[in-house]
Amino acid sequence: MRFTKMHGAGNDYVYVNCFEEKFPADVAKLAIEISDRHFGVGGDGLVLICPSEVADARMRMWNADGSEAEMCGNAVRCVAKYLFDHGIARRETLRIETGRGVLTLQCDVDGGRVGQVRVNMGPPILKSTDIPTTLPGDPPIRQKLTAGDRTFEVTCVSMGNPHCVTFVDQITDDWVLRIGPQIEKHLAFPRRVNAEFIQVLSPTEFNMRVWERGSGETWACGTGACASVVAAVLNNLTDRKVTAHLRGGDLLLEWAETGEVYMTGPAVEVCSGVSEPR
Repeated sequence: MRFTKMHGAGNDYVYVNCFEEKFPADVAKLAIEISDRHFGVGGDGLVLICPSEVADARMRMWNADGSEAEMCGNAVRCVAKYLFDHGIARRETLRIETGRGVLTLQCDVDGGRVGQVRVNMGPPILKSTDIPTTLPGDPPIRQKLTAGDRTFEVTCVSMGNPHCVTFVDQITDDWVLRIGPQIEKHLAFPRRVNAEFIQVLSPTEFNMRVWERGSGETWACGTGACASVVAAVLNNLTDRKVTAHLRGGDLLLEWAETGEVYMTGPAVEVCSGVSEPR
């Protein structure tokens, strides 16, 4: 099976072109094996680029633990780059079917290849039962949550997948690596949740680290960054246009007055190869 490794701001996945390759028989098992950074290709998960009846392509993705996820903002940018660079859909405006629905992406092409991609991520989902969470509020803003030995305030948003955003004075390993896994599996989140930790620097920028559902800490999370700007605006902490500084690079975010969230960031192809069955 041929594969391509790509990343968006350090959020790396292994991509398989199912326009040409056969759809894997056991995708969850393949995702676990190929994501392993010691015995596999290494990545935060597996993404299949598939034909679609309603868009230029369909993106399906599995986390490193083999669980299927609804959406990934960094991955969908990389899918757009792959479609353009590999000649599947050589248009600067692309439509990609995801678990969130069909998204529209605008490619920034330089020298015949895509470098940056702007994605209309759609409006945030703010109703607690749709996120889903048992925390009260539509949206749940500044709700108390206890994880480990800490009680703190969180704001919950879905961008097609669930996010729990915590604003902190300083982002530490204790928050991300100890509290993050406990938030992910907290009983308040029936489908688990992605945990974002945000340090607001100014009305137009914040630092962010994320513990992702099914993958652990990743160097970037596009949907998490989008959820975080929504949460920041809801808490009157930032403007609607923000630069998010993540471990793998920067994402430009905007929660437009019309309701949609826009994200702009890099898409990079790392390498291609052939994976032999075990």
